[in-house]
Amino acid sequence: MAALSAGRAAAAGLLRAQSLGAWRALGTSAALLQQAQAKSHRAEGTFQVTMLPGDGVGPELMHAVKEVFKAGNVPVIFDEHHLSEVQNMASEEKLDRVVDSMKESKVAIIGKIHTPMEYKGDLASYDMRLRRKLDLFANVVHVKSLSGYQTRHNNLDLVIIREQTEGEYSSLEHESAKGVIECLKIITRAKSQRIAKFAFDYATKKGRAKVTAVHKANIMKLGDGLFLQCCKEVAELYPKIKFDTMIIDNCCMQLVQNPYQFDVLVMPNLYGNIVDNLAAGLVGGAGVVPGESYSAEYAVFEMGARHPFAQAVGRNIANPTAMLLSASNMLRHLNLEYHSNMISDAVKKVIKGGKVRTRDLGGYSTTSDFVKCARRTWGATPPPWISPRP
Repeated sequence: MAALSAGRAAAAGLLRAQSLGAWRALGTSAALLQQAQAKSHRAEGTFQVTMLPGDGVGPELMHAVKEVFKAGNVPVIFDEHHLSEVQNMASEEKLDRVVDSMKESKVAIIGKIHTPMEYKGDLASYDMRLRRKLDLFANVVHVKSLSGYQTRHNNLDLVIIREQTEGEYSSLEHESAKGVIECLKIITRAKSQRIAKFAFDYATKKGRAKVTAVHKANIMKLGDGLFLQCCKEVAELYPKIKFDTMIIDNCCMQLVQNPYQFDVLVMPNLYGNIVDNLAAGLVGGAGVVPGESYSAEYAVFEMGARHPFAQAVGRNIANPTAMLLSASNMLRHLNLEYHSNMISDAVKKVIKGGKVRTRDLGGYSTTSDFVKCARRTWGATPPPWISPRP
């Protein structure tokens, strides 16, 4: 009991020290994080955002974003960079340029940077290295049903929060003996407490009622056991938020059978990757779910389920919904509420109308058809330019 109390006290002390940095990425993050940058950007009437189109249909989706931003007079300029392992456009120099851009803009929108399965001497992909350099520890995927598109489970609204800087994705593998590979999973108290606090802070800020910690501590008693213990310690600091736990395999089944029982889920890296994709499938697939990743300093907006959709490249058939909703979330992060709502409302009107559907949603419309339809919701007159809030 004394040891547990000491652990709680240590957790509370550490979390108080972390609270400002970890929470800056939510709420009024633009006002807090980008104050110095915003002064220069606002003098020009724009915000700078780093853009990484990525692989697969990423460049086509980014083109859709730029087209919508232009039509909507959105006061954002993109600093575009190309980082791709499959197109031989990846190097330490290019990665450093992306990081330098992020240091200036603090905000990015990115496509899927595809990771080849072939081992070429470095276990860590450029996508993983970028996330580590920026310390993007929290991945947030808001899975919400879209009005007008019917699925087996309608009116879903849940959030998956994933720790994405350690766990099974630590890139620590070696061949200990011929034909024997050891792959190390790293779980630390500091990062487990950090992501747990982020989840509870998110739930508090967004008016959510419950946080579920997803784990496999019955088998990985030390690693997942530590993660689970950290979540329990943090939960005690938030008595108004209901807390429960669930083993990962049961969680997957429950998500398919009765997803309404979930509100906010927090979990280690690999589980989050799997559950993100499973949950996206409940509401329409990878093409409709936005995502975002946060550090204490940076915010990156992307698709919730990261797929390059390589078979659709150049065919103008990719669903731009997820990327446009991510772009809308990015604008809200920048305190550009008017433009954020303008874009998200347009996307939702297209989905609800049901006349323009890309192939993943059972239709035959193109990416261009979707974008044109979204723009038509604004009428013939382009939306006015709205000055960012001071």
